[in-house]
Order: sequence, then structure tokens, then C-alpha cells
Amino acid sequence: MASHTLPDNAVNAAPQFDRLFDLPRAAADCRVVVAMSGGVDSSVVAALAASTGAEVIGITLQLYDYGAATGRKGACCAGDDISDARKVADRLGVAHYVFDHESAFREEVVERFADDYLEGRTPIPCIRCNMGPKFTDLLRMARELGADCLATGHYVQRRESPTGAQLHRALDPARDQSYFLYGTTQEQLDFLRFPLGGLPKPEVRQLAGQFGLAVAAKPDSQDICFVPDGDYAAIVMKVRPEGVRPGNIVHSQTGAVLGQHKGIIHYTVGQRRGLDIGGLAEPLYVIALDAASAEVRVGPKALLAVASARIIETNCIGPLPSEGLTAKVRSLAKPVPVVLEGTLGQGASCTIRFAAPEFGVAPGQAAVLYHGERVVGGGWIASTTPA
Repeated sequence: MASHTLPDNAVNAAPQFDRLFDLPRAAADCRVVVAMSGGVDSSVVAALAASTGAEVIGITLQLYDYGAATGRKGACCAGDDISDARKVADRLGVAHYVFDHESAFREEVVERFADDYLEGRTPIPCIRCNMGPKFTDLLRMARELGADCLATGHYVQRRESPTGAQLHRALDPARDQSYFLYGTTQEQLDFLRFPLGGLPKPEVRQLAGQFGLAVAAKPDSQDICFVPDGDYAAIVMKVRPEGVRPGNIVHSQTGAVLGQHKGIIHYTVGQRRGLDIGGLAEPLYVIALDAASAEVRVGPKALLAVASARIIETNCIGPLPSEGLTAKVRSLAKPVPVVLEGTLGQGASCTIRFAAPEFGVAPGQAAVLYHGERVVGGGWIASTTPA
């Protein structure tokens, strides 16, 4: 196994770090592959893995054009971020490989993102990326390299149970990323490790400083990696220019035409600002988007209330409890009580019924089911039923 050149000022607590990786045997006899995006989180994971004495291999997926992204800060998997990952690997004395996944990422994530917007859905490309390039492809690479596990910088917790590994929310609620990982399969979860799930972010940055990593103060990524300025519509128009067409803004109750728009890609269910239909007696919200007629349908907030949602392409992690389920229908929403109707998992479709009307449930988003802190699974919201 390879030796590592950890900095002299690195924390000396290898046994403590061993438990973060739950290695199957002595660390010195193990090989750990680390997904390195170039950010502080994955860099600390690499340092923690190296400190255990295991052989560490860092892998970075180049997901979009290196030249076009050079100089961009706070994204991942391109430009300066690849350079930062390489510098961290050099600092730690571990192997580092970069694989070009631009074509697959464009097809599986970027083009799907554009198509979803054109069809009136509100997509979450980070989940698509986790389901595809980040986990499916990285896990395959890690196994081909003979690794004992694949470690990432995600803020979730993996806990062993009599029925297999379980996925739990992160200790720090403000950093929890479990919503984005509901599509993780049991087989993947058995091989994955999330060493940061039980740590608060300030402690992670402190560790980065103790390990002497240059990325210790690097800003966290805020936007979708391929939409650095937050202008989603611009990406859609670039990828699918032929699909963008103007239409009417219509009142959901009266059918009155209240204005025009330049494309439904500029709107999402629950949106209030940016409608440009002033002079009305009450505030109006986007209630629905009709791609076929290119209509943006608006109405009072009460019309946003949803009684149930049909979810598709579902995944289930571990045993499914008969009661006590909650669901998040947006990444920043709080879990709310639901009842599951139908089968969850293996790509099946089912319905979640809310205990109380839920607002702003947008097709294209994910509905993620929890039992306490455990992630049970979830699926894509295909349609909703008004309350």
C-alpha cells in the first residue's frame, strides 16, 4: 500500500478517523477511493482517509469544458476546481486521476435539465448527477480499482443495521444533503462512505486548516455547477433554442388572459415575482405550467394547496415502515407527515397523501420520504391533486 506525506501539523487521531470509514479490515490493508471535486469537503475526506493509513486514490470527474470553466470559483468538477483537487492530492501524497465525463454529463444531466424546463417541470440536476455520473460511474471505477469503499464529501450519515446500511440525515441540519441522495440504491450504500455526516461545517474547515490544505477557506459552491450565475433560462435557450416559445399568462379560475411571457422556462410553480401583471386586486402565483399550450396559469395562493402527489421512478432504501412517514417536497422544506399509497421502490409509481395541505409542490421536483432521521426513499413528482 502507498505511504502518505501528511503535514506535520495534521491532527494525529487515526483511530478516530478509522471509524468514519468503517473499513472491513485494518486500514493499512485497505484501499479507499475518494471522489474529489476540488472543494473543501471532499479534500478533507481525502485527508481523513490518508490519515488512517489506507491507500487512497482520488478521482475527479471533469463534467464540463475545462477551458470555458477555467477561473470559475465555487463550482465543482471543472477549471480551477480540478487544479485544486490535484494540489490537495499532491499535498497528501495520494494518487489522483481525472476522467472526462463531459459527454455523459451533458446528455444525462444538462440536456435532461433543459427538456424538463421545456415540459413545464422544475428539475433538480444535482439528483440526476448523483444517480448517474457521481455514483454509478464512480462506483464502477472504484470497484475496478479494487477499492474497499468509495468516500465522498456529502453531508449525510451511513449507519449499519441488521438489515444493511441505512442512510440518515446529517448531524448538522443546515448542511444536510440527504434530499439529494434518495436515489442511492442499497448496493451503492453498502459500498459508500460519508465521513463528514457527523461533523459540523466549521469543524470540517478547521480540519482542512490542520491538514494544511490550501482550500481551507475556499467558498462553498452555491449554484448548480453548470449554471454559475443562476440564469437557468439562459442554459435552456442555449441547449434547446428551438423549444422556447412565447405564450399567454392566464388566470386559472376565470381563463382571462392577463399578459404574455417569453417562455414557460422562466417560471416555476409557486412563483410570485416576475409575472409582470400588476394592477390586480390580490397577489397571484404560478399555479401550473402547460407546455402544450405554452400557458402560464396563475391564481391566488389558496390554489397552490395540494392534497396529494403522484411520484414516479421511485427508490426504496431499507425496510419500509407502515406508519410515521414524512416527506420533503423541496430541498429546503421541512418534512411533513404523509401516508404512502402504493408500492415504493424498483421504479414503481405511487402516491403520497399529505396530512395537511402542502403548498408549492412542483412537478419535476423530488419527494423524499423519511422515517425519523432515516431516508426511506422517494421519487420524482409527476403530478399533484389540489386540496
